[in-house]
Amino acid sequence: MQLSLFDIQQPKIELEELFTAYFECRKNKRNTANALAFEIDYENNLVQLCEEINSGTYKIGRSIAFIVDKPVKREIFAADFRDRVVHHLIIGKLNHLFEKQFINDSYSCRVGKGTHFGIQRIDRFIRQCSVNYTKDCYILKLDLQGFFMSINKNILFAKLETFINEKHQHSDKDLIIKLCKQVIFNDPTKNCIIKGNKSDWADLPQTKSLFHSKPNCGLPIGNLTSQVFANFYMDSFDHFVKHDLKIQYYGRYVDDFVIVHEDKEYLKKLIPQLSEYLQTELQVTIHPKKIYLQHYSKGVKFLGTVILPNRIYIANRTKGNFYTTIEKQNQIARDHKPTKEEQQAFQSSMNSYLGIMKHYKSYKLRKQMIFKNLSGWWWNYLYLSGGIAKFEMKTK
Repeated sequence: MQLSLFDIQQPKIELEELFTAYFECRKNKRNTANALAFEIDYENNLVQLCEEINSGTYKIGRSIAFIVDKPVKREIFAADFRDRVVHHLIIGKLNHLFEKQFINDSYSCRVGKGTHFGIQRIDRFIRQCSVNYTKDCYILKLDLQGFFMSINKNILFAKLETFINEKHQHSDKDLIIKLCKQVIFNDPTKNCIIKGNKSDWADLPQTKSLFHSKPNCGLPIGNLTSQVFANFYMDSFDHFVKHDLKIQYYGRYVDDFVIVHEDKEYLKKLIPQLSEYLQTELQVTIHPKKIYLQHYSKGVKFLGTVILPNRIYIANRTKGNFYTTIEKQNQIARDHKPTKEEQQAFQSSMNSYLGIMKHYKSYKLRKQMIFKNLSGWWWNYLYLSGGIAKFEMKTK
C-alpha cells in the first residue's frame, strides 16, 4: 500500500505509549466493571483508541457521578476507563515538564512528595522560624473556597497551551494540546450516570458541586488530570509567594496552604495581597471562615495531623474517620462473606489510614482501634504486618 505524504508527515501518538498509559491506569484501579469490560479485549480496545486519537475522532465517554463522605463530603466523577487511559497518557507526556517548574513545597499528586512529606516540611519550617522553639513565630493557614469548582477553564487552558508550546518539544505537540482541550472543556454533568440517590447531594454545598458551577468553570474531582492540572493552575501563585513576595516558609497541598513567619502583623497584611492575586489572576477566593493565624505554640492542623512543638498528633477527625471506616467494613463482614473485590477494598481503605498514622506516635492508638473495633471475620482473609502498619492478604 502506498502512503501519502500526509500519512508520512502526520505526527501521531504511538500505540506503545497507550499501552504504557493503560498499564499505569490499571495499576491504580480495582477491578471495577468498567475496567474489566475494557480488559477483556484490551489490545483491540487500545488499537481502536489509538486510531481515534490520531484521526481526531476520539470522543469522551460518560462519567459516573456519586458522593463520598470521607474524609469529607465530596462529589466524585469517575471517568470511563478508556478516558482514564487518555488521562494517564497526557500526564505521562507532561508530568516531567511540570516537575521542573513546580516549587519543592507543593505536595499534592507528586512522586516522593505527598502528605507525609508536606507534614514534615511544615514541622521543619516552624522549628527553623522559631529557632527550635526559642523565638516567637506565627502560622497563617488559608483554604480556598470551592477550589475545584472555581477553576476557570479558559485561564487553565491558556496557561497549559502556552506551557506545552514552550516546553514540549515533540512532533505530537498539537495532538496533546487537542487532548488537553477536550479533557478540560468536557462537561461531565451532561449525560452522566448517577450512582446512588439524588438525595445524596442534599446537604452538599453548591460551591462543591459541578452541577452548580459557573459556566466554563470547574474540574471533576476523581480524574488524574484534574489533580495534576489543579496543581499546575496554582503554580503561578506558588511562584508569586516564593519569588515575588520572597516568603521562605510556605507550603501548599491542593487548596490548603501554610505560611510561617516571625511577624504576626506582616502575616495579617499579607492576607489581602494573597487574596487580590488569587481573585485577579486565578478567579479563586480565600475561604473567609477558614483563616487561621496563631502562635506556633497553639499548633496547626494540617493534612490529618496536628503539628505542635516537638510532636505531631493524629487529628481527631482522622481518628473519627478511621473508626467510621472500620464500622463500615464490619457491616460488610456481618452481612455476607466479603467478595475478593471487597477484601481488596478493605485492604486499600485500612492501609491508607495506617499509612499516615504509622509515621507518628500512634502505635497504641492503632492497636486499640483495630483490636477493639474490627470484626473477627476479617482475620479470616487478612493479617497485620510491620507492627500494625499494614494489612496483607492471606494466601490460601
